[in-house]
Amino acid sequence: MSLHIASLPRMGSLARNGAFVMLAAMLMFSLNDVMGKWLVGTYSVSQLMTIRSLAALIILAPLIVKRGWRSFVIVDRPWLHALRSLLFAMEASAFYFAVAYMPLADTMTYWLAAPIYVAAASPFVLGEKVGWRRWTAILIGFLGVVIALEPSRNSFSLPAIIALIGSAAFAVAILLGRTLRETPDTTLVFWQVVGALIFSVAGLAIHPAGWTPPDLEATILLGLLGVVAMMAHILVSRALKLADAATVVPIQYTLLFWAVIFGWMFFGDTPRLTVLIGSALIVASGLFIFFREQQLKKRQA
Repeated sequence: MSLHIASLPRMGSLARNGAFVMLAAMLMFSLNDVMGKWLVGTYSVSQLMTIRSLAALIILAPLIVKRGWRSFVIVDRPWLHALRSLLFAMEASAFYFAVAYMPLADTMTYWLAAPIYVAAASPFVLGEKVGWRRWTAILIGFLGVVIALEPSRNSFSLPAIIALIGSAAFAVAILLGRTLRETPDTTLVFWQVVGALIFSVAGLAIHPAGWTPPDLEATILLGLLGVVAMMAHILVSRALKLADAATVVPIQYTLLFWAVIFGWMFFGDTPRLTVLIGSALIVASGLFIFFREQQLKKRQA
């Protein structure tokens, strides 16, 4: 008993550290978004994704050499990994395309709705049971998306449609990730990076004019996109090891806070009232769905 009691401060310290690490990860993701929004004003999405992916592979290279390339390439259900990688490449490309024309906060609102899409699809795709409470939260979340989209004004604009498609692709990729949960995180990231590289190189092959020779500063920033994103993914994995999901996962919604702040600081964006109302509904419903799922898991355990 004395050992158990003595371990409680240690557990609290780990949870606190995990929360700080997750906060740092979300800040890094937000900085990545800011750099991406600035760079797509000059360089095509395909070029940005190509250099970003190459930089990420350079960061992964020491681990690939240490573990051996076979452990990354030879996996169970490779076609499922390939589909997941394709979806992540599509959603990343869609994000950079959308953020080139839309404020950061608007774009991030659509992506934060992905957990709601996952919850709505899980009964049909994964066979999970969803009760009336979560279905109510799902409907509220969808209402938030409709309000943020503002149908009477810009629901048929190309950036908004691309943003919806990208967030839907992100949700399907998350669902596939659940079915591949036994795969090591580094292997999933490797497939994700390689898929993005193939997807972006194919885009450049189809449209060679999309390549603009970058200067040294732009090359460094384009490479930093991959480095920052990789570091953010590593910090997320570390946070989930330091603390339980119920402590750190809700912190992902600070992405919206940073999107509003950085959008205003760097691009002069002022979020529309409908976006703020819609994002509030999306965040509230997403948090309810998450905590409800955690509660049900504890009951089953």
